[in-house]
Amino acid sequence: MAMTPDDSSGDRDTQSLTDSVTDYPKEYGRTYHRYHEGLYPYPNDEQELDRLDMLHHIWKEVNQSRLYISPLREPKHILDIGTGSGIWPIEMATIFPDATITGTDLSPVQPTEVPPNVHFLVEDATENEWLWEANHFDYIRLGNMSGALPSVADIMRKVMKVLKPGGWFEWHEIDPTPRCEDGTMPPPEEEGFSQYALHDWVELSERAATEIVPTREFIIAPTLAHKMRSAGFVNVDDQSIKVPMNRWPRDPQLKTWGEWYERNWLDGLSAFSYKPLQSLGWSKPEIEVFLVSVRQCISNRHFHTYHNFHIVTGRKPFPGE
Repeated sequence: MAMTPDDSSGDRDTQSLTDSVTDYPKEYGRTYHRYHEGLYPYPNDEQELDRLDMLHHIWKEVNQSRLYISPLREPKHILDIGTGSGIWPIEMATIFPDATITGTDLSPVQPTEVPPNVHFLVEDATENEWLWEANHFDYIRLGNMSGALPSVADIMRKVMKVLKPGGWFEWHEIDPTPRCEDGTMPPPEEEGFSQYALHDWVELSERAATEIVPTREFIIAPTLAHKMRSAGFVNVDDQSIKVPMNRWPRDPQLKTWGEWYERNWLDGLSAFSYKPLQSLGWSKPEIEVFLVSVRQCISNRHFHTYHNFHIVTGRKPFPGE
């Protein structure tokens, strides 16, 4: 789709899209992206947008009510890659009313009535070249990209190009590997299915990711800081926060986080699983039977499990730095 690269023009917004982009394919009672169909194996419908909005509020709460942690100083151009419902750019607009904030995604599912400094574009971040010239943005953010990108390193290379020297890059990502510190979680099995089915779900999701795209990684959070440094970013910092799978903790705050996080997983598990497991040859009935045991493990408070939520930041160095 030939569009202007000027993100402040507003020409490339949701109203300019052709009917072909919004003719969403439907499977399993859900709708999916039409633009570059199959690239992103998760739904784009209202049910998924509601879940993403809930996840946004969970991460904001975990992050002490902050939308970002980079030391931003009057940024003029901000980019949110994979913006989903668009809730993050809309909330950022009140914090930085003088900044132009652009959200990109594969589907135009964002609101049409937004703050005047917010623009949404249909854009595939895996394209060889992005719309913007080098050294354009002051701040770029990504989040919730597990299993969605053919190459994390390639995305970082493109971010480095369009980010201004001194500009900040921030990535919010969950590590879906279940963890436990008190021995209540059964270990994964080397053969057959585990007593804790979320082990098996993660292993199958990893296999499915490479089945869809051979270079695709499902678990990316633990290596983001290393890859950010390898891409040339400096002042790289990786903050890891434990988020319980359900209400098992005694601490009231962690219990609340766990309640919200459990609900988000239960709301999204089918969407996370249908198309990936289909690529492994599973039928819908087989997927649903398997997900019963996964849901039981997620909600079982006897298993004191958690995920690590990573907030990784890095700065593009100045010339000669």
